[in-house]
Amino acid sequence: MTEVKKIEDTLLIQNPVIAQMVLNNHEQVVFCNDNDTGLKAIIAIHNTVLGPSMGGTRMWPYKNELEALTDVLRLSRGMTYKSSVAGLNLGGGKAVIIGDAKTQKNEAMMRRFGKFVNSLSGKYITAEDVGISTKDMEYIKMETDFVSGLPENMGGSGDPSPVTAYGVYISMKAAAKEKWGSDSLSGKKIVVQGIGHVGENLVKYLAKENASIFIYDINQERLKSIANETKSTVITNAETLYDLEMDIYAPCALGATVNTDTLNRLKCSIICGAANNQLEDENIHGKLVMEKGILYAPDFVVNAGGIINVYYELEGYNRERSMAHAEKIYETTSSIFKMSKELKIPTYMAANRLAEKRIADIAKVKVSF
Repeated sequence: MTEVKKIEDTLLIQNPVIAQMVLNNHEQVVFCNDNDTGLKAIIAIHNTVLGPSMGGTRMWPYKNELEALTDVLRLSRGMTYKSSVAGLNLGGGKAVIIGDAKTQKNEAMMRRFGKFVNSLSGKYITAEDVGISTKDMEYIKMETDFVSGLPENMGGSGDPSPVTAYGVYISMKAAAKEKWGSDSLSGKKIVVQGIGHVGENLVKYLAKENASIFIYDINQERLKSIANETKSTVITNAETLYDLEMDIYAPCALGATVNTDTLNRLKCSIICGAANNQLEDENIHGKLVMEKGILYAPDFVVNAGGIINVYYELEGYNRERSMAHAEKIYETTSSIFKMSKELKIPTYMAANRLAEKRIADIAKVKVSF
C-alpha cells in the first residue's frame, strides 16, 4: 500500500507513465518507435479479464508524448468498460500513432506498426479509428492476424460507422423516452458536433425521423453536401455552438467537450453522442451534468456499436447478428438511466458500476482451481 500511495502522490511530470497506469490499473503500455518509417506509437492494454484487449488505432498530431499517453490510457480504459457493458468477451486496449495522417502516413509505417501489434501475440487486437482507414487495416493485416475492421472483400465488416451511428441513434431515443416519455425525435432540435463517418450516418438516421438538425465540423466544405441531403442547418462558428437553444447535444468528434466552460453555456436536456471521453473529468462534470438536470447518456455505452461490429469479425462476420446485438444498446441505456434514478447517482457512475460488476463476476469464474 505504501508503494502505491507514493506513486500516486508523485507529480505526473516526474513519473508520467507508471503514475498514470496506477491510477486506473492498466496492465501494460508498449512504446513503439521505428526511425526508418517515422513510426511513433503507443499501445495501451487496460484489462484482459474478459478476453483479449481490442480497440482501434488512432493517428493524431499530438502536441507532445504526454498528451498522446494520456489519450491512449483514457481510451483503452473506456474500451474495457465499453466491451463489458456490451456483453462482449473482450478486454480494453487502444493504440495511438503520433503524427499527421494526411501527410505522414504510408504503407511502410502501417506495416511496421502491424509488426509491433503482432509482437503482443494476440493480447491486443487492433481496428480502425480516427485517422486510420480500411486500406490502412489491409496494410496492418499483412504483418499480423490480430486485426479487425477489415474491408468486406477481405472477409471483414468494412466501415463500422453505420453500426456505431445506429447505436448512438437508438440511445438518443432511449434518452428521449426517459426525459419526455416518448422516444420520438421528430421536431427535436439536435446539434451534432463532428460530421465524420459516424456523425454523417447519425444525421441521416435523424433526418429520417424529421428531427431539426444543426451540424458543425471543422471541415466546412464537407458540411454543404450533407446539409443539402439531410436538410440540416450548418453552424459556421464553433464558439456559438454551445450557446444555442437545443434539445439534444450530440458530440461526435474528439472528447472533453463537456467541461466546466461548456456546461455553463449549454442549453440542452440531453447529451448523447458518439465521441469518446466526452466528460473532461467524469468525477466533476458527470456530477455537474446531473445537478443541471441534463440527462447524460454515457459515451462508452451508446457508441459500442463499432466494437460490437468488429467483434463479430472474429467469429466470421454476419451483419444481421451484429445489428441484432447493437439493438440491445437501447435496453442497456435505459437500464442505466433506471439505476441512476433509483440510486440517485450520476449516469456515468451507474454505467461504470455495471461494467465493473461484470468484470468482477467473470474474474471469479476464471480463478484457477
